[in-house]
Amino acid sequence: MLQPSIAFIGAGNMTTSLISGLLRRGHPAGRLAATGSGRNAGAQPRVVSGIRVGTDNVGAARGAEVVVIAVKPATVPVVLAELREVIHDSNALLVSIAAGVSIASMEAILGTQVAIMRCLPNTPSTLGCGASGLFGNANVSPAHHALAEYITAAVGVSVQVAAEHELDTVTALSGSGPAYFFLLMEAMIDAAVDQGLGRDCAELLARHTALGAASLAVADKLDLQELRRRVSSPGGTTEQALASLESEDFRGMVTRAMRAAQERAASFTEPMAGPDPV
Repeated sequence: MLQPSIAFIGAGNMTTSLISGLLRRGHPAGRLAATGSGRNAGAQPRVVSGIRVGTDNVGAARGAEVVVIAVKPATVPVVLAELREVIHDSNALLVSIAAGVSIASMEAILGTQVAIMRCLPNTPSTLGCGASGLFGNANVSPAHHALAEYITAAVGVSVQVAAEHELDTVTALSGSGPAYFFLLMEAMIDAAVDQGLGRDCAELLARHTALGAASLAVADKLDLQELRRRVSSPGGTTEQALASLESEDFRGMVTRAMRAAQERAASFTEPMAGPDPV
């Protein structure tokens, strides 16, 4: 694939991660541009991973093959109205990573002729271990999908979902998911401390146990049940611990938690002020 010209509108942490990942993969710095948040940006440009960041959204987007919207949801309508003409002129693919902003709300500003994709990356993307969901409108071609996947591959893996509402489940799974693991790690650490282990020791072991388990799950590509079976000797400690979790409806708790997250994500369907939906 010819490395595309990409303009990032919004120079926050996710933009920094995406640009850094693209540069590591050999994407030419000259084919990347980024801006601050328009009228709210500082007077002086900043530098993100060697890419000069200014305040001219239209100038950055002009001629770009992909325009990535990476501003706060409440800012999206203003930014899209500003970019409407240049996006139409360049026939660019618009990729929005603004959580909670529906394709319909973007089409209401840009028109229904623009190719628009929503992308939901998660916080591990900052380490190149991200998991993103993708969905595009009817104007998105296979070539557009390839462009979006090229960008998300710079920070991890991505999946294309069949319907936009499935992005709400992606939010509940991979968007909010890291926090579930952090809570489990906290609980494991507290339990180990209650049993007499020093907190520093417990925290180090918990962090690296979580890292090792995730690494095994990704590297071995075995069924998770098989990985769990390999750790669970009959009559052993792991079997006892898992039986205790199951007796407390562990799966049901996870199901209810993800449903609560999915329903909350579904309630964020338009550009808005307030907290980040994730």
